[in-house]
Amino acid sequence: MGSCFSSEGGGSSRRNVRAVTSQIPRAEEAESTEPVISGLVHGPPPPSPSSVITVEASHAEFITNLGLERYIDVRHYKYDDLCVATGGFRADRLLGHGGFGQVYKGFLDSTNQEVAIKRLDLQGQQGDWEFVTEAVMLGNLHHPNLVKLVGYCDDHRQRILVYEYMPFGSLYSHIHDLRPGQQPLDWSTRIQILLGAAKGLEYLHNKVKPPIINRDVKCANILLGEGYHPKLSDFGLAKLGPTGDRTHVSTRVMGTPGYCAPEYLMTGKLTVSTDVYSFGVVMLEVLTGRTARDEGLPESERNLARWAVNPVLGPDFNSVVDPALQGQCSAGRLYHAFLLAARCVSELPTKRPAIAEVVKTLDRISKPSTKKRQFERGGPSTPARTSSDGYQALVQDQVEGS
Repeated sequence: MGSCFSSEGGGSSRRNVRAVTSQIPRAEEAESTEPVISGLVHGPPPPSPSSVITVEASHAEFITNLGLERYIDVRHYKYDDLCVATGGFRADRLLGHGGFGQVYKGFLDSTNQEVAIKRLDLQGQQGDWEFVTEAVMLGNLHHPNLVKLVGYCDDHRQRILVYEYMPFGSLYSHIHDLRPGQQPLDWSTRIQILLGAAKGLEYLHNKVKPPIINRDVKCANILLGEGYHPKLSDFGLAKLGPTGDRTHVSTRVMGTPGYCAPEYLMTGKLTVSTDVYSFGVVMLEVLTGRTARDEGLPESERNLARWAVNPVLGPDFNSVVDPALQGQCSAGRLYHAFLLAARCVSELPTKRPAIAEVVKTLDRISKPSTKKRQFERGGPSTPARTSSDGYQALVQDQVEGS
């Protein structure tokens, strides 16, 4: 639902995107075999990242029984106040739709602030699960690359979350859904967006104890503020990672087609590496301009993660790179970015880098190199042979893991 924070609506002027179908359960389908929430970071006041509580319930009524004010330190809004802020949830204030409801642009007179107001569908238990999970997590997690939860409303049986407004919309809208006359993002901006999003994931994976697995990392859930500052959004499917001797968390498979790691699809076993795979797909979208999954393409090209590392393509990056990026960066930097993305989407989880390494590598790619000849090997259009050898070795890992 990240795209719902976008400043762009769904008007007819937007470029059509081919429909996507999948066997992955829709997010709004209930995970009936699991407790509503297995564990959540606690507040107020804002805790250290290692502070955790456990909340379990058999049905959604516990929202009313417990009261969210016990778990989060954000403002509780009356429904009438949010109704005024959105002009009665007018259609022209609608920012977008998601699996759980609609998001509207609003203005809070009390704080003189523009906000995005997510009004969840009152039908279905899964909406309650997402509401509480996202409210408690974002109400207690604080990082420059995570979207900020401003408040919530649960009176009159409403389920409404209030977020900071992100004026530049989602990364998806800038890569796949450009409006007529809108300029595509340049190389430097794309890398900075990826770096910021990776830092948000690094916080979730390494600073919070136990780690938090977002489980829905995708372009639509990376929102852009002023200066294209990126923030991760939509934590309704998030899970706490394994603790102690546990190597994974078992859960029902839920997510978005094209972004789910293969081992998660096959076994339902979640690890932080699952998020790294999804982030690798985002990287490939940013580098190629193609969607994660496109049913309108031939079978061999539908899945971006598989197509982009096809050994037939080898190191010929000009055949896969987004035409809008042509000539904006050296072949060496492009090679390193593709190599990092390909490592992230490795079929073998053990071959994927940790998110801290992803951050470090993206930071290096984003800055002028102090060792130009070593870092930017190759000419303006063709990577050096050493680069292609490294790419082919990684492709071989992909083949062996499939």
